[in-house]
Formats: sequence, structure tokens, C-alpha cells
Amino acid sequence: MNNKKKFNHLSRTSSHRKAMLSNMATSLILHKRISTTVAKAKALKIYLEPMITKSKNDCTSSRRLVFSHLGQKEAVTELFSEVAPRIANRPGGYTRILRTGNRLGDNAETCIIELVDFNATYTEVKQEAKKTTTRRRRPSTAKVATEEVTEAVVVEEAPAASKAE
Repeated sequence: MNNKKKFNHLSRTSSHRKAMLSNMATSLILHKRISTTVAKAKALKIYLEPMITKSKNDCTSSRRLVFSHLGQKEAVTELFSEVAPRIANRPGGYTRILRTGNRLGDNAETCIIELVDFNATYTEVKQEAKKTTTRRRRPSTAKVATEEVTEAVVVEEAPAASKAE
């Protein structure tokens, strides 16, 4: 019975789980995209997103807190210098999980977890959509009706003028 189970333990001891999530978070920050199982990706998302939120405030205390979780200076520097400015105006949801199917060996459901603002294909499509969206209106029926009336008047006047001559 797993009463009050707050997060997925991933069938690991606490020290193994902490080390694994720390290594996965470091890899995700440095490479911007990693391939893993869906269960690990969901656990990583819960582990990493509060650290990314802390990186928005670039101060010594937040750097120390993040370093205590990650344990690598390169990852902390990358997080505060490159990732934080890109996600500064985003209120949350810094990662995206894309499912890729099942693994051949054990049929585990695999996925790719990536940082949202670092995928070029999604950000370019989003910018193009903003540029091309314009408000289109249906042509008014009054203009169409007046054009038909003026053409009819011109056609009727022309034969009448030739008969008078």
C-alpha cells in the first residue's frame, strides 16, 4: 500500500534517485534535449522546473541552491546565462515531453524531453503564425451591388447614345 505517495520513486533508493535526477537535469541543461523513459521524464520535470524558476532571479543564494541540487558548475553557469534569459517572461512549463514509442528490449515507453524555448522548429512556426495572422473581412454586399448597378447603367446608356446619332 502506498499511502501518501507524493512522487514516483522509480524503484530506486533515495540516494540513487537523487543522483540520477541530478545527472539527468545536468544533461538536459547542457544538451537542451535528452531521450529517456516517460516515467523518468515526468520525475525529471518535477525536479527541474523549480530550479529553472529559481534561475530567473540571478543572485548568489539562488545559484547556491541550484548548485546544491545539480553539483556541476558548468550546468549552473549554463542555466543562469543561457536558459534563464530565454524563459524570463514564461510563467511556467519550461519542458516538453514528446513520446517516441516503445523500446524494443523491455517495451518501456520512451520519450524525448526538451527545453521549450530551445527547439527551433516550434519557435519558428510560432513566430510565422504571429506574422501571418491578419483580420480578413468578407466583402460587403453593398459594394458588389453598386458595381453591378453602375455597369448596367453604362451598358444601357451606350446603345441609347448610338441610336440618337
